[in-house]
Amino acid sequence: MITIDPEPISVRIPAAMKMTGISRSRLFELLRAGEIDSVKLGTSRLILVESLRLFLEKLQSEQQTARSA
Repeated sequence: MITIDPEPISVRIPAAMKMTGISRSRLFELLRAGEIDSVKLGTSRLILVESLRLFLEKLQSEQQTARSA
């Protein structure tokens, strides 16, 4: 029996925007800066979901550290 993980490992830009609430232009800024990882498949840009998760966790951690300082 094959089981499929319901959470995708990559998403296109519109889905990444919905998942995170980050605007399209800000996502592209983060991609250019290397803050979020992606791959190209033909003409499509796929954002790695784990990369989104790690970015947001890092952002949260930095903000908590700034608040406690």
